[in-house]
Amino acid sequence: MRILVAGGAGFIGSNLCAELLQAGHDVVCLDNLATGRLVNIEHFHEIPRFTFVQHDVIEPFPALARCDRIYNLASPASPPGYQRHPIETLRTNAEGGRRLLELAHQWGARFLLASTSEIYGDPLEHPQKESYRGNVSSIGPRSMYDEAKRYGEALTVAYIGSRGVDGRIVRIFNTYGPNSDPEDGRVVPNLITQAIAGQPLTIYGDGSQTRSLCYVSDLVIGLQAAMETAETSGDVFNLGNPEEHTINEFALLIRGLTGSSSDLVHVEGAVGDDPQRRRPDISRARERLGWAPAVGLQDGLERTIAYFRTERLAKAR
Repeated sequence: MRILVAGGAGFIGSNLCAELLQAGHDVVCLDNLATGRLVNIEHFHEIPRFTFVQHDVIEPFPALARCDRIYNLASPASPPGYQRHPIETLRTNAEGGRRLLELAHQWGARFLLASTSEIYGDPLEHPQKESYRGNVSSIGPRSMYDEAKRYGEALTVAYIGSRGVDGRIVRIFNTYGPNSDPEDGRVVPNLITQAIAGQPLTIYGDGSQTRSLCYVSDLVIGLQAAMETAETSGDVFNLGNPEEHTINEFALLIRGLTGSSSDLVHVEGAVGDDPQRRRPDISRARERLGWAPAVGLQDGLERTIAYFRTERLAKAR
């Protein structure tokens, strides 16, 4: 198949491109590199089945050959990224999402929107099911991302209902692994880069807030399962790892795995409505997609630490 991955130079997008290429597909990677990184895809350029198009999905598309599948991962996804580009984030998910859905309609392509657990806000339900409507502020400091994704979901559903687009939505929970930006501000890159540099491990607030971390290869398998499983058009799936830990626990584990002697330093809490607890209910994905994460936390962190060590050495040369 010929597959378009919008946001394909980003963390998850580049891992998805790698898996699709490995499976023998032709892959068109579309990215404006606002938060995506060329280093994530540079090794694909030797593969004839890979095409990179540097383009902003907000703008009219250049001529593209028809694709059978469209994965929409085009959006800043880390707090520093979307807070640095607030208007662009909103426009990417609104105008850019519409342009990609129009392509899906024009081509008769199957479509997947990569949404986020952030649409649940600081949840009052725990764990979070797909039926939960969320606790989100439309004017809070995270609103440019939360509301952009909520709108993107509504837009996708509208195209499914009114234009007959074969679309589905996945809500991605905290994901980590190779190709993530060491400076993207999320918990795993922050703690690992600080630990291997011998710097204090920064923990926002008292560290009792929880996250459930999914290794990126598991997530990519889930994305493909949502796209390719029969009769999933119109469905919404949580994709994440239901194993929940506190930020303090993650920091201690990463410190031990890196052999670091860094101190844990608690600083003022993250800006705004930072979720205090986050854990997906993945019952629907288990039952409908036959999907569940397989990579254990220690194994995944060891792989991610090795990646960041390699990147640190490459930058030092």
